[in-house]
Amino acid sequence: MAEPTSGGSAANPTEAARRVARPVLPRRFYAQADAAKEADACVVRLDGRAVRTPARRILAAPTLSLAQAIAAEWQAQHDVIDPATMPLTRLANAVIDGVADRSGPVADEIAKYAASDLLFYRAPTPGALVERQRRHWDPVLAWAAEVLGARFAIAEGVMHVAQPKAALAAVRAAIPDEPWSLGALHAATTLMGSALLALALAHRRLPVDEAWQAAHVDEDWNMEQWGRDALALERRAMRFAEFNAAATVLDLQRVFR
Repeated sequence: MAEPTSGGSAANPTEAARRVARPVLPRRFYAQADAAKEADACVVRLDGRAVRTPARRILAAPTLSLAQAIAAEWQAQHDVIDPATMPLTRLANAVIDGVADRSGPVADEIAKYAASDLLFYRAPTPGALVERQRRHWDPVLAWAAEVLGARFAIAEGVMHVAQPKAALAAVRAAIPDEPWSLGALHAATTLMGSALLALALAHRRLPVDEAWQAAHVDEDWNMEQWGRDALALERRAMRFAEFNAAATVLDLQRVFR
């Protein structure tokens, strides 16, 4: 029998590949992270110096509470700075560097989701799944009709169904121009696959956990039938952290009332 490698066991090729692909994280170089009001923005600071985004812009939020929430992620870092544990910071960078200068196209991307929203396409069977979709999704469609004035058609299966232009226009009109709320709404939409669920979350029609559960009705059903996939659940947990960051921004911005 071959001697074990210098780790006490035979090398696992998958784990070895992960170690190679794992980025080298920068060491924490600051003692204190905080936020302060400066001019017309609230700046995230490390030892009194402003943090910069990847595009070298100042990392600043429109409200002190939001800037403080971002600073808390920096303060929570230990020996190294791990962006994977900083979803609010990543979202803030995306808003500052990628949304602020192109609000129109970002809003249009959200509106495109409404043209083929997750909530429109229903399973014909089994009855238990049909009922679960109805329970989670129908109240959101009813809310969209009542509050947004958007009435949509639903269909069985996955074949595309054209939606009324008036309903799509109503959704587009409900999407904000303000960059932070827009960026958070875009993140929530793409993570859930539903502009309507994202808007319901933003308007406080759905709490965070219920919105996330509604977005995963089909996935949860399949796991119940075929077993839970540990890797899929790990990826889902990472997406939920990003989703929770988007929900935090929507809550602290208070654009939707």
